[in-house]
Formats: sequence, structure tokens, C-alpha cells
Amino acid sequence: MTAVMREPLDTTSLRTATGPNLNIERGNHRLRRRIVRIIWGVVLVVLTAIILYPLVWLFVSTFKPSSEFGQNPGLIPNNPTIDNYIKVVDGIAGVPLWRFFANSIFIAVMAVIGTLFSSALAAYAFARIRFKFVGVFFAAMIGTLLLPFHVIIIPQYIIFQRLDLIDTYVPLLIGKFLATEAFFVFLIVQFIRGIPREMDEAARIDGAGHARTFVSIILPLIKPALITSAIFSFIWTWNDFLGPLLYVNSPEKYPLPVALRLYNDTTSTSDYGATVAVSFLALVPILLFFIVFQRFLVDGVATQGLKG
Repeated sequence: MTAVMREPLDTTSLRTATGPNLNIERGNHRLRRRIVRIIWGVVLVVLTAIILYPLVWLFVSTFKPSSEFGQNPGLIPNNPTIDNYIKVVDGIAGVPLWRFFANSIFIAVMAVIGTLFSSALAAYAFARIRFKFVGVFFAAMIGTLLLPFHVIIIPQYIIFQRLDLIDTYVPLLIGKFLATEAFFVFLIVQFIRGIPREMDEAARIDGAGHARTFVSIILPLIKPALITSAIFSFIWTWNDFLGPLLYVNSPEKYPLPVALRLYNDTTSTSDYGATVAVSFLALVPILLFFIVFQRFLVDGVATQGLKG
């Protein structure tokens, strides 16, 4: 048979023919990606500006005199002043500002301690201890999330009034130490369920009981969930207005949210400048607290390292 001789492929001419087209297509692809990136950047900047505008307005408005509120709709004050901060530092109703801050910090810190202590214990019981009607009790606890707080206000108030606990912080804190915050119990239960039971069994073989297992095995592993619960508990307690308004009557015991009400009296002239200044100062601890602990929120969701 006669061998068919084929001419070798001219790769040089092929590269010459396809090279410019490939370069053009790659350039168009990079241009499209750059345009998409720019569009997303603009969208994110606009959304960030919209979200941060109320905070910026609040901060700038702290330098507005009370007379400009309602007359100067613009962002920049016509006659900037720091008198609002001077009034705020002096306090109101004979109570200095630092006292309101101290009251809020005390309530928030005690609420965090009580919530973490009681919720972690209750979550461990639901997740690791097998007892009769555990499913019923757990469902009942979850069901309390559907119960509005306003439904139990009157019965609770009557109980605390008969116990002579009105105008104290006990009604605000006792529930925190009794694991009544079903959201945090549920959060920690779900976290504990992600921990392999082999760790508990190994601790039991070594002679550890439930208390030792909880302290030595479970607590170190659920630290992200505890920190997440602490963050939300602190923020919710710091911003709580209705509870202190119901149970605290003395101005020297007011936390910051209730103290804000003193600057807006319906029977007299409201000091809007001082109100805005106090509102901004009340936000500062929350912002600092969140900035410091925000990375733990991610750790509370990411549970890698708990398996295996």
C-alpha cells in the first residue's frame, strides 16, 4: 500500500490566525468582569450610605440647638453648638448621666450572666440527658417563643407587686437566671447536638458525671454559641424600654432607655437637642460592643472543628 504522506500542520500560522481573536475575547471578558465589579461596588456604597444615614444624621443633629429642630430640615446645623452635651452631662431630675449609664451596664451585665448560666444548663439537659417527657418539655419551651410578652404583663406585674419587688431590678433579672429565654436555650441546644456523643461516652468511661462532662467537655466547645448569646442578650437588655418602664419608678434607678423619656415631657417643652445627644451616647456602648465581638458571630455559625 502506498503510504499517504500528510503535510505537517503549520502551528505558527494557526497561532497567528487565532491569537488576536483569543486576546480580544480575553480582553472583553476582563472588561465585563471589571464593569460588573464596579456596578456591585456602586450598589454596595449606595446601600451602605442609606443604612448609615440615620446614624450620621443622629450624630450631626447632636450639635443642633433645640430651636433648629423642625425649622432646619438639612443635615448640617446652621449654628453648631455643644450645649446639648453639656446639658446631658449635668443630668436631669437631679440624677447625673453616669448614674443612668451605670444602671444600664449593671442590668445588661447581670442579664448576660444569668442568661448564659441558666440557658447553658437547660440546653445541656435537653440535648444530653434522657428523662421522661423531655420532648414535651422541649416543645413547651419552644412554644413560649410564640407567646407575646404583652399577654403576661399583667399577671407578672401582679405577682411582683404582691412580692413587694416593684421599683427593684429583680423583675428584670430573675427570668434571666431561670432560663426563660427560649431563644438562647434553643440556640445552645442545637449547638450541643452537633458535638459527637463519643466525647461524652469517653468522659463517662473515665468516671466523669454530668457536671464534670458539662464543665470540661461541653462548655469549651460551645463557647461560640455562648458568645453569640451574650452579644444578643446584652444588646436586647440594653435597649429594653418596656420592662424598666413597668417595674422601675425611681429616677435614680432608671436605665438609659427610660431616662430618655425625661427629656420629652408632654406637659412641657421637649428638649430635642438633649434627647438626640443622649440617644447618640446610648448607642456608643452598643456600637463598641458589637465591633469588638462581631467576629464571634461568625464563629457562632461556623461549627467546623466539632466533628470527628
